[in-house]
Amino acid sequence: MLAINNLLYHIGGRALYEEANLHIKPKDKIGLIGLNGTGKSTLLRLINGEYQPDGGEITKANDCTIGFLNQDLLSFQSDDSILNVAMQAFEEALEIEHKIEKVLKKMETDYEDKLVEQLTRLQEQFEVLEGYTLQARAEEILEGIGFSTNDLKRPLREFSGGWRMRVMLAKLLLEKPSLLMLDEPTNHLDLPSIQWVENYLRSYEGAFIIVSHDQQFLNNTVETIVEVAHEQLTPYAGNYSFYLEERELRREIQKNAFENQQQKIKQTERFIERFRSKATKARQVQSRVKMLDRMDKVSDVVDENATVNFKFTFQKPSGRQVIAIKDATKYYGDLTVFRDSYCTIERGDKIALIGANGKGKSTLLRMVAGTEEFEGERDWGYNVDMAFYAQHQLESLTLNNEILEELKQAGTEKTEQELRNVLGCFLFLDEDVFKKIKVLSGGEKSRVALARTLISESNFLLLDEPTNHLDIQSVNILVQALQQYQGTFLIVSHDRHFISRVANKIWYIENKEIREYPGNYEEYAYWQAQREASQPTVPEKKLVSKPKKEATPRTTDAQRELQRNLKKLQQELDTTENTISKLEEEKKSVEQQLANPSVFGNVERLAEETEKFEQLNQQLEEANQQWETMALQIEEIESQLNND
Repeated sequence: MLAINNLLYHIGGRALYEEANLHIKPKDKIGLIGLNGTGKSTLLRLINGEYQPDGGEITKANDCTIGFLNQDLLSFQSDDSILNVAMQAFEEALEIEHKIEKVLKKMETDYEDKLVEQLTRLQEQFEVLEGYTLQARAEEILEGIGFSTNDLKRPLREFSGGWRMRVMLAKLLLEKPSLLMLDEPTNHLDLPSIQWVENYLRSYEGAFIIVSHDQQFLNNTVETIVEVAHEQLTPYAGNYSFYLEERELRREIQKNAFENQQQKIKQTERFIERFRSKATKARQVQSRVKMLDRMDKVSDVVDENATVNFKFTFQKPSGRQVIAIKDATKYYGDLTVFRDSYCTIERGDKIALIGANGKGKSTLLRMVAGTEEFEGERDWGYNVDMAFYAQHQLESLTLNNEILEELKQAGTEKTEQELRNVLGCFLFLDEDVFKKIKVLSGGEKSRVALARTLISESNFLLLDEPTNHLDIQSVNILVQALQQYQGTFLIVSHDRHFISRVANKIWYIENKEIREYPGNYEEYAYWQAQREASQPTVPEKKLVSKPKKEATPRTTDAQRELQRNLKKLQQELDTTENTISKLEEEKKSVEQQLANPSVFGNVERLAEETEKFEQLNQQLEEANQQWETMALQIEEIESQLNND
């Protein structure tokens, strides 16, 4: 459908892509990942034709249509209602509808046969384009991504940039292009909307490429990860979790290959040095010199996973109770956000506040911080020192300051080297620390503001959407920082992977009250799913009617055959799992042999172990494929038995 061949693209003197290749087939579900600055968004713009490559080519099929959601759409404005803006996706159908209206207008005074024929033809075309369901489809998608029914008639201009971005996402989903390209689509979505988009993309008929920092979103939507690194595009045939495992395996193999090659190079160089001056060995020496010149060098593995090497501390711990809010009631005009609500935060609590937008999460954060007035009481505990991070606080950064200078002015007594260590954790290395704030991107400013918050030596942190505009590596850095933080924090976030790594309590807002689940996100998600499943799906008045006596299920011959097949497949699956375990153990043993100096110093032994390694890899791949096939068959049979 679309092919990228030998792509070359430079920014200034720096190569973003150097003979990079990627082929996109119909229905491919691709997650595009990489460090900030490696060219992910640039690649999407190259595919979209906004930028022209310096070399190579990007070709697409004649019938390939492209839809591109990018951050530039934040500034799009219109006086049309959001429903009308979204329905612009149906340009052809809307044009036909307009023609139908004109014909009907004429027919009020003119009953010619040709008008009736024209109307019939137009109505047939309109029906083929599913014109009679267009508005319902548009409403479904807009409400799915968070708009209320009352919002649909409001002008787009009345909404903030994030909400306008949602409208443009709805328009793209309605267009159903052959290739859908989404650049950080979850930045402006709340958790229910993210989950809705996930479900939509699972059944999307075309191909899509997603740039996202949300690891769980990638896990739930994509089937291929393409990593942008070292000017190349490297595909991994699985979701993000598979990519992490496969990347480690590839790096381990590359590391072994590099070390083996280095050992061979050293041995060859010793031979050349030893016999260089002997005429009888001249031919062998020359042969080895040529061999070294022709050798394809294996690169060493570069660890790009930054780790926190600085301890975020505070001078005085808080008392046992950090804050208590009692009888909290909050109104915005006629809108009630909270009514007689209570919450308490104790020392050591790591709380994630989750839920749909508009429920009052950011309002609650400001109420806790003391920047939002409400009816009720706010009782601070002993020795509480609070720091508050929110997106709007990026505006408080001093634009003419250098990054290092900005942190020096944060009021701590840390040395310049300590501040450099902190900035290194947030991916500002070497001379980067002398960049002016005004030249930084939104994501870079977010990292500076986060670093400034974390070095404040506060024992209580309030963080509002801290992962927005951060790449995956930066999110992981923040996770590490918060995991080692000994104080208390309350975080608003829609990033489920992030929440699951840092929170030990979940808060949510229900019926104008603050509710707490005393566990991590995985436990909360399971509890919530069970809770929703147990809720009645029919009106209560229907449940009080006398239940019908259920017929006792009877086992048919077909069911017995399915059960026999299921048992047999489960036994074969167990056997295959044992085989896979044994093969993995054998492979690990061979890898240890390949890393043994006595082996890679022996050419025959090295060749023998390498051949064995390749055979095991092949057997392991076949066994894994058999396991997947049987697992799918088991799932299908279990589904049939449940339906029966």
